[in-house]
Amino acid sequence: MDQSAVVWTLILLAFAMATLPFAADRPFLVLPWFRAVGNRRPWLCWLESLAFFIVLAASAYLASSLVGKAIFTGSDLSSLIFFMARVVGVSLLVALVLAYAGWRYKGGAVRKTFFDRLLELLVFYGLVGVLGFAFESSIGNVFVQGWEFYAITLSLFLVLAYPGFVYRYLLRRRKSISKK
Repeated sequence: MDQSAVVWTLILLAFAMATLPFAADRPFLVLPWFRAVGNRRPWLCWLESLAFFIVLAASAYLASSLVGKAIFTGSDLSSLIFFMARVVGVSLLVALVLAYAGWRYKGGAVRKTFFDRLLELLVFYGLVGVLGFAFESSIGNVFVQGWEFYAITLSLFLVLAYPGFVYRYLLRRRKSISKK
């Protein structure tokens, strides 16, 4: 896998992950202000949220270590298949961790606010960033980045989220107003 393929993979993944919080109504994070099905104490919700974020950070670290330490050559097909199997496996692990929140709230209705969607967007930015650093370390040397890099990439991630924002807050509202 050459550098241009990695860049386009990350751009497409970033676009998908940036629009996902606005396109889907199901929660992707276990936030303590969402109540699960049944009456639970507030401190249990905070504890469950903390455990969820610890598991999510551990799975991101595992993804970074598994993908980042994978060595492959571009000419060898078996190493490319092994590398892509690692990427798909780690992606499925992170998807399972993120699916827990939707499974947790399956019995009740959860209404996500703009703040909740923004938190999901920031978590997805971090996950795409971790995968980007893992790709970078598997290709060659990892470069040290300053705050400017993170400001620019966050801005680009927000630009990629704009179609989902338009769909959620501008387009759907306009359609409901025109039906009246």
